[in-house]
Amino acid sequence: MTEKQAQNIDPAEIAKFEELASRWWDRDSEFKPLHDINPLRVGFIDRIAPLAGKRVLDVGCGGGILSESMAKRGADVTGIDMGEAPLKVAKLHGLESGVQVRYRQITVEELAAEEPESFDVVTCMEMLEHVPDPGSIIAACARLAKPGAKLFFSTLNRNPKSYLFAILGAERVLKLVPNGTHDFKKFIQPAELGEWIRNSKLSIREMSGLVYNPLTRTYRLDSQDVSVNYMIATQKDES
Repeated sequence: MTEKQAQNIDPAEIAKFEELASRWWDRDSEFKPLHDINPLRVGFIDRIAPLAGKRVLDVGCGGGILSESMAKRGADVTGIDMGEAPLKVAKLHGLESGVQVRYRQITVEELAAEEPESFDVVTCMEMLEHVPDPGSIIAACARLAKPGAKLFFSTLNRNPKSYLFAILGAERVLKLVPNGTHDFKKFIQPAELGEWIRNSKLSIREMSGLVYNPLTRTYRLDSQDVSVNYMIATQKDES
């Protein structure tokens, strides 16, 4: 691993998820929001880039919630993460569920050097706000994608509303996720994400918000509201 690659890992962020790894597949645990939004995420991905028969890379796969869902839709999935404990949980759950996913503990920059232009679909969900250099992650994802491939990113917007909902609401009032899960300063505005995407020779195809209703405790997709959680679908240039 180069010095630059090593610098794009935040040990404190990895430690957070290592500590919680055993509860990754408990739908009533701190990971309940991930389970709740997963059908929306995989549906968004599968609609834009039909997964059956595709070679897919899930960057920052954690315990494998999205990875398994994409494999169930017929994709050949590789999941990568730098957390050893979540990967162990992902592999164990795969053995229990019978869903085949290939898991590796490797940075996306390292994998990009090994397997450039190898994947039909690349996903990087709920990860960019946990690394020192999100632009480097996006550039590496682009290198891993085949020409014409679809790439998907999700993160949290940075504005007063997202602070109110994601920090005060989700962490401190509703206790949807552990206190300290997110650092508001690392939230990413769509314009910032868009610049990294364009710099990586990707074009934006679609954007959608993931909107939470605290009364019904449910999520929905809303292309008009990207003020808190949002996803972006992109495509790598053919040339």
